[in-house]
Amino acid sequence: MKKMYTYPSLLTVAGTDPTGGAGIQADLKTFAALGCYGMSVVTALVAQNTCGVREIHSIPPDFVRAQLLAVLEDIRPDAIKIGMVHSVELVNVIADVLKEYQDIPVIFDPVMISTSGHRLIEKDTIEAIKTKLFPLAALITPNMDEASLLAGMQVKTLQDMQTATVAIMDMKPGALLLKGGHLQSDIITSILVNQVGFIKTFESQKIITNNMHGSGCTLSSAIASFMARGYSLEDAVANAQEYVHNAILYAADAVCGKGNGPLNHSYNPQKMIKNEMV
Repeated sequence: MKKMYTYPSLLTVAGTDPTGGAGIQADLKTFAALGCYGMSVVTALVAQNTCGVREIHSIPPDFVRAQLLAVLEDIRPDAIKIGMVHSVELVNVIADVLKEYQDIPVIFDPVMISTSGHRLIEKDTIEAIKTKLFPLAALITPNMDEASLLAGMQVKTLQDMQTATVAIMDMKPGALLLKGGHLQSDIITSILVNQVGFIKTFESQKIITNNMHGSGCTLSSAIASFMARGYSLEDAVANAQEYVHNAILYAADAVCGKGNGPLNHSYNPQKMIKNEMV
């Protein structure tokens, strides 16, 4: 009998970036670069480029539900990445669907503030995210600005980050990776904790570059990719951190756009992984 195979499959639920550096476009590039099959559900059409966000056009919640069900009832993903969810109605729809698929690990990058500092969602949406989506997530990956909104405090230092993890973990995600990319230091430190407590810190050398657009989207997608491939959470985070560091490094000398340019997602692309069906 002929052997049959499956791909490590992933679903991204996020907004778009027409210039390709962030959002769903970055997610799909990351999935492909790491040997996985990518699928997408669009939550918002975002008019943005390397210089900033101009306008957000929300996809009707019922159509987001239809997209989700169309994917989940056909090609069941091995992991799900969630990005921009900018309205309470979208939070409700996504949570309502995903609560029926809680065996699939969800990596949630709570996109709340743009790189240029523009707040993308309102307070009531943040509250809905905390109560309805965080408890469904295996991991959330806020940056320091987003952690400030979530924890209700200024997060500027490593000590602030450590304090904020306690408040954020009270919101009941499975685990938290608090990213330290905005630290005023030559060394970037991120903190991984779960409901039991501290797991690990990850350190990397800061790269001086104008090309960081979509780094958060890419990291969460890379973590989801490695989890879909069967890695533990800690190992998935470690490998994803290395992938993003190199994607930034290999893009550091490139000029792409007039502002904050994209990463080099394809610096070392892998062939599609095929897992033999049992």
